[in-house]
Amino acid sequence: MSELGDLLDDIVSDVDGTLLFSPSGSLYERFAEVDDPVVVSKTNSVGADRYVGLPLEFGDVRERVRFGVEGALENGFVEEGQQLACAIALFSEDLDTVTRVRAGDFERSGVYDLFVNSRAQPEVIQNVLEVAIELGKKGQKGKRVGALFVVGDAGKVMNKSRPLSYNPFEKSHVHVGDPIVDVMLKEFSRLDGAFVISDSGKIVSAYRYLEPAAEGVDIPKGLGARHMAAGAITKDTNAVAVVLSESDGLVRAFSGGEILLELDPEEY
Repeated sequence: MSELGDLLDDIVSDVDGTLLFSPSGSLYERFAEVDDPVVVSKTNSVGADRYVGLPLEFGDVRERVRFGVEGALENGFVEEGQQLACAIALFSEDLDTVTRVRAGDFERSGVYDLFVNSRAQPEVIQNVLEVAIELGKKGQKGKRVGALFVVGDAGKVMNKSRPLSYNPFEKSHVHVGDPIVDVMLKEFSRLDGAFVISDSGKIVSAYRYLEPAAEGVDIPKGLGARHMAAGAITKDTNAVAVVLSESDGLVRAFSGGEILLELDPEEY
């Protein structure tokens, strides 16, 4: 077993920092006694001074690590070129996997900016993604459905769209994230048109036909009108768009006219 020990030593030797992904309190305390690790998790339950909020437990571990490293760089917890040991729970609830990465060695995905540097509040984007993921899992009456949510810069989005039907949210003051409202969103998603949601999560409208300029928008082949509309509206405004594809069942998030995040609802 000495060879295995040598291999593990090589992975963690001379690292410049440690990222702990959703550690237990006891494990964090053990690390904190000898190091100042960066904690990456959905909530800062361990009270870490250096913390990166994880909006989703990304099913793809590489995306989870990438988000954590991007967040650590953005917050100044680590520097470009530093070697980092990342400890993650992959097969159990306890941290059981360690990988080594060099900060800045990979191209920025933009996922961290999607949540943290968008006009819309991060928790609003997170709530909308969770609605789309849940809808992607269950569909409507056992059938796969599609949906489009446009989040942030609502005034400009409304000016670049028109109603397809009455707006059930016109005189309401409901917000995404409320369990009852989320059920309403899932029900209304059966009908055509986009949902428009404000920076703070207020549902401004349903049934909107988006009419932004589509010039310069390039989406992958096989994706349809919803994705083109999502790309165009996020290129023409400061909004983020979340699309649930009816054809392949994936959830995609757009910003600046580009797909920044692609999720399989079945992994959540």
